[in-house]
Amino acid sequence: MALMDAPEYDEKKDIRKRNLLIATGALIVLLGALAFAGFFTGHGWLFMNLPAEHRVNTFLSAVEAKDFNRAFAIWNNDDAWQQHPQKYKDYNFGRFQVDWSNSSDYGPITSHKVACSLASGSGVAVGVNINGRRQPTFIWVQNHTHTLGFSPVEIEC
Repeated sequence: MALMDAPEYDEKKDIRKRNLLIATGALIVLLGALAFAGFFTGHGWLFMNLPAEHRVNTFLSAVEAKDFNRAFAIWNNDDAWQQHPQKYKDYNFGRFQVDWSNSSDYGPITSHKVACSLASGSGVAVGVNINGRRQPTFIWVQNHTHTLGFSPVEIEC
């Protein structure tokens, strides 16, 4: 191919290529900003812990409303728990109700605020300030079963 046979310059193709490079760069910067924003605000990289935080928030809202049947269903991720209460003999509804209705640590739960969360191993530890206390209580959300429990992990919020 001689110089005289070279293809003609395509300005539209060049503009399209430039715009694609700019958009890719902007997307990478935006994704990085979202990743760090989630981490620095305490919600996990890319806000990955928000579903677990929402689950704990829903649970504590049910406890505040004194709807312990619904709260126990959220705790065990089993809406039909009353059909098979023997499945929960280790931590039964009676014990659950005593722990969450008027505990010696908090009294009746009237308010809560999710303070922070940390994904660790097979779940997420969610720190919650209950009744305005500064020291958070940690609730564990299991990733695969979506059940709640008392957290084995405590984090600095």
